[in-house]
Amino acid sequence: MRRLATATVSAAVASLLLLTGCAGSDAGDTSTPSPSASEATEAAPAGPTAEDVAALDAVTVEGEAGAEPTLAFEQPFEVSAAVARVVSEGTGAALEDGQMLSMSVVEVSGEDGSPLNSTYGGAPFELQLGGTRMPPIIGDILAGQAVGVRVLLASPSPEATILTALEVTDARTVPTRAEGTPVEPAAGLPTITLAENGAPSIEPVTGEPPTELVVQPLITGAGPAVESGQSVTAHYTGWLWDGTQFDSSWDRGEASTFSLEQVIAGWGQGLVGQTVGSQVLLVIPPELGYGDAEQNAIPANSTLVFVVDILAAS
Repeated sequence: MRRLATATVSAAVASLLLLTGCAGSDAGDTSTPSPSASEATEAAPAGPTAEDVAALDAVTVEGEAGAEPTLAFEQPFEVSAAVARVVSEGTGAALEDGQMLSMSVVEVSGEDGSPLNSTYGGAPFELQLGGTRMPPIIGDILAGQAVGVRVLLASPSPEATILTALEVTDARTVPTRAEGTPVEPAAGLPTITLAENGAPSIEPVTGEPPTELVVQPLITGAGPAVESGQSVTAHYTGWLWDGTQFDSSWDRGEASTFSLEQVIAGWGQGLVGQTVGSQVLLVIPPELGYGDAEQNAIPANSTLVFVVDILAAS
């Protein structure tokens, strides 16, 4: 569940997510709903032309692997549709479909080469290979590659074409659900039932919600404890206190990855100290959620209930 001010994300990748109709809620972010299928079809650009491919081939990526690269190209640079190529192949483990990929990203304006964004020296950008949020152009070019692969991407935008260099720095296989020792929850909390695939459903309780943060493990995993400042990969569902669902990564078909520094306070406080592999029930009072601000389907001053499967932390 992200704060109202969302995290910095690679603008080029984000624009591709929107163009391909893949942008949706991430870690509970209800402020950027996905376009409808018809809207996505209308917005999707045509494929790249031979001129687009040739233009991208003329761009050089300079710098050692692992270091922030420099992009050299004739300015202004323009393409009519998104186009990508492999700059250099990786020498690490082969990438596998379904893995969570960590990528260092740098992007510049095609208009004048000015820097737009970089994750080098900070938290990596993460997407699941073959997941619904990974644009096909990226998934296709990463197929059969290995950790360390460097990719160059050009994507048109209303202001100027954006040139993006991606470097896959890590690939990890994450479980699909929490696994560990079941825990008997305290009395008076919503009852959670799991579907065969692990997706939770809720039976709410009557009466006034608690005024303090409730952190109730439902399954205790055997992994390391989550630390402050880490990024967490999780499956989750969120409800209002009355049982009205407002968000679910299970419904989107893939887990979400987010930094604990970029989520509402109830998530940050509730997940730190829990172990990877755990499933945790969070009951979050308004002051640790969205307070008196309405957030789309979440009314102001709402108590929020989440079931979170902690699949990985890094």
